[in-house]
Amino acid sequence: MHPDGERILFTGEQIQARVAGLGAEISSDYKDKELLVIGILKGAIIFLSDLVRSITVPLYYDFMAVSSYGSSTESSGVVRILKDLNQSIENCHVLIVEDIVDTGLTLNYLVENLKSRGPASLKVCTLLDKPSRRKVPVKIDYNGFTVPDEFLVGYGLDYNGRYRNFPYIMVLSRRVYEGGN
Repeated sequence: MHPDGERILFTGEQIQARVAGLGAEISSDYKDKELLVIGILKGAIIFLSDLVRSITVPLYYDFMAVSSYGSSTESSGVVRILKDLNQSIENCHVLIVEDIVDTGLTLNYLVENLKSRGPASLKVCTLLDKPSRRKVPVKIDYNGFTVPDEFLVGYGLDYNGRYRNFPYIMVLSRRVYEGGN
């Protein structure tokens, strides 16, 4: 484990097993349908990459980039679309793929924004759900793991752009983001 971590919350093997399970569940639910998977950049890219390889129905994917954090550890609540979709989602079966749902503010904004574009269906898949921090209710259709209120990094999750490449998810030491040594 990296020295900036307190402990590993999920190993690479645990993550891969859960991603395979999510892929099987999604494949079953979308049997005989084509799926448009929307990955939310940058955090969801690693999860999305593994997830789409475990989904057996025809699919294509696109990406959105949104910002509500900046360099802080707290969501500002103001969501900005930094990169929008390259294609229409009208009459498509859409699956939003997120790395983590925390306050729900960003996801709530995305769901409402995408619903207004006329998809045939819209569901949400997240690797991590942190319901203890929820500020607005959101519906999560596929959840990898429910996690405690700790700062998590690895497997796409970051702090100031660092730690995304780790194959596991660890609890980041408070000294890293609170400025201690």
